Amino acid sequence: NVHKMPQGLGVVLEEWKCLEEEYQQLLETHRLYRLKLEEISKLQKNCSSTISSQRSKLKEVSHLVKNKGSLEEDAKTLEEINEKIKTRPNSFFEMEAFLPNKNGLYLNLVLGNVNVTLLSKQSKFSYKDEYEKFKLCLTVILLLFSFICYFFTNYRFLDAILNFLLVWYYCTLTIRESILIANGSRIKGWWVFHHYISAFLSGVMLTWPDGDLYKTFRNQFLAYSLYQNLVQCLQCYYQSGCLYRLRALGERHNMDLTVEGFQSWMWKGLTFLLPFLFFGHFWQLFNSISLFSMSRLPDCKEWQVWMCGLCFLVLFMGNFFTTVAVVRHKVKSRNRKPKSL
Repeated sequence: NVHKMPQGLGVVLEEWKCLEEEYQQLLETHRLYRLKLEEISKLQKNCSSTISSQRSKLKEVSHLVKNKGSLEEDAKTLEEINEKIKTRPNSFFEMEAFLPNKNGLYLNLVLGNVNVTLLSKQSKFSYKDEYEKFKLCLTVILLLFSFICYFFTNYRFLDAILNFLLVWYYCTLTIRESILIANGSRIKGWWVFHHYISAFLSGVMLTWPDGDLYKTFRNQFLAYSLYQNLVQCLQCYYQSGCLYRLRALGERHNMDLTVEGFQSWMWKGLTFLLPFLFFGHFWQLFNSISLFSMSRLPDCKEWQVWMCGLCFLVLFMGNFFTTVAVVRHKVKSRNRKPKSL
């Protein structure tokens, strides 16, 4: 034992020496890391201020170009400058996707003043892919839940769980989409706003008390939910494949998302979904008409009836007219191409 003690102590000392060397190296690496963070912070502020300065100066130059009474030999030069000015906003948009941005009102209310900008492409793509998987997974769960409630059960508390899940799902989508938009995703307009309407509608359905009017509308709503989730599953699957091919060909922005509606990039390969989408839109109109008719009954005392009818009407108008506008724009653009050849 006397001979073994120094040998055991020597092993401990050797291990501690290696551990101490690694710790000192870690301290140096962390010091460099903090210096780099400070440098990155300074570069970020410099880029952001320069972009703001460039935007204001571009407006001044653009105003000068438009109001310049030029000679014919200067017209070509001014036209080239004007074309370059038009391309700058897209370039600034790409730059700002990798710079810290101020959160919008919604993110400030939900998350506070926290930086949600993902600074690497890999982080952006990972978050986007996780969003797509979350959306598809929850759509499948909602589809199965709607199927069970429609065909096998007739319990109000299960309907409440379904509506609560819908509220959570749409609220989560709005938060995730706001983060993705802050990181360069180009989903905008109605396809963002209709998730807020859907979340509100689900919340109203959740508070609708059990009664004769609720039971009258229940199966119609569950059938609609079942159909809507089925179409969304098909849509997510085909849109993901379509976006993957377009990104591989360099035709779409890498942060584009699948959306619950028809957009111009879906024209190739996804037009077969248009009849199903329009049928779903008119089902929303049918739900709205049914609810407004119910609200006029003498025994209707629930405010949820006319409020749900209003929400379905807004969803129909937004979905239908936006889809029609996108289709008309795509048809016009296709008709122009042969003329330009």
